[in-house]
Amino acid sequence: MKVTNLTLELIVGFFLLFILVKIVGRKIINQITPFTFIAGIVLGELLGNALYDHNIGVAYIIYSMCLWGLLLLLVEYLGQKSLLFRGIFEGKPAALIKNGVVDREELKKNRMNLNQLQSLLRQSETFSIREVAFCYLEANGSISILKKTQYQKTTLEDFKLLGKPVYVPVTLIRDGVVLWDEVKDLGFDESWLKMQLLTQSVSDYKAVFIAEWLEGDGIFVQIYPT
Repeated sequence: MKVTNLTLELIVGFFLLFILVKIVGRKIINQITPFTFIAGIVLGELLGNALYDHNIGVAYIIYSMCLWGLLLLLVEYLGQKSLLFRGIFEGKPAALIKNGVVDREELKKNRMNLNQLQSLLRQSETFSIREVAFCYLEANGSISILKKTQYQKTTLEDFKLLGKPVYVPVTLIRDGVVLWDEVKDLGFDESWLKMQLLTQSVSDYKAVFIAEWLEGDGIFVQIYPT
């Protein structure tokens, strides 16, 4: 008898889940927003817990999943009709880099630090902050990047040029702290670093928010706002 009930519940749950995903849309699968991510987890938990609770029958599975599906549809409808609800449920992108400058206040608001920003940039095939004109943190946690003109992708074939050596940018200073191991790995010392900073009219390490070195392109420095 238990096997028969479980089989019936599995079949009903399977088709209900299939129908709900089709009706609600692909956003729940792609996890476009934090809300759809959580909604997808809860939907799976509703079905999973119901299947393994012997006191819950098919009727309760149908009721709970249909009610959750209706609530999701209501949220989607309100989001389409009202900008206010859309902002509440979907959130807004945050501009982490504007006109090539990292917005420290926006990083704090989103509870992010430079290491995390650099990691996200590298995952988007951007290895230096100097390449970025604008960077937006989307509602689902991914980033969208608009590179500066000189760093936008072109092909060597377009210009009939030979390939050049590729170098990885190295962070020398982060949050006012010098990463001496990185400086030494490059084969440089403190005197060299001071000279590089002076070329950018910077005399104090603590005034530097981030400093990067790229072979062939020199040093990139962003200081704390005064």
